Amino acid sequence: MAHSNNSPELGMHRWLWLSGLVLALDQVTKWLAVQSFHLYEQFQLLPVFSFTLAYNTGAAFSFLSGGSGWQRWFLSGVAIVVSGVLINWLVRLRKGETWQAISLALILGGAVGNLYDRIIHGQVTDFILVHYDRFYFPAFNLADCGITVGAAMLVLDMFRPRKGVSQK
Repeated sequence: MAHSNNSPELGMHRWLWLSGLVLALDQVTKWLAVQSFHLYEQFQLLPVFSFTLAYNTGAAFSFLSGGSGWQRWFLSGVAIVVSGVLINWLVRLRKGETWQAISLALILGGAVGNLYDRIIHGQVTDFILVHYDRFYFPAFNLADCGITVGAAMLVLDMFRPRKGVSQK
């Protein structure tokens, strides 16, 4: 069905390439980390930044990592549902809602990257380590970066002025 000239075009699904890019970069860098490091070995690049190899069977900050294995499938199910919601949301965006499309695409790419790890390997590979003195932020990966940047963009989007919406 063709859109009329006055109806906004739907479907920012053309941004799915960005999800694919996040997924590809995530998987390549995880593979490189596995090939390059022994478990917990560190290569310090900067005084506050290192590469390492760590695995997480749980969610963010190792939440649920102490489970007996059920969390793998629970978290995979959550990621599948969330990915479906993100794809649906992305397809329903109107032309011109580029900021939201990029945000959703980044989150989707990250979610699928970690989902792949969970399903195929039973754990998520992490390799980026930020630290200062004796404080170490939990290791993370590029999928986590995509999710975090995308989520931050969505939050910032809530505060952006909208065209055609009166400001009081």
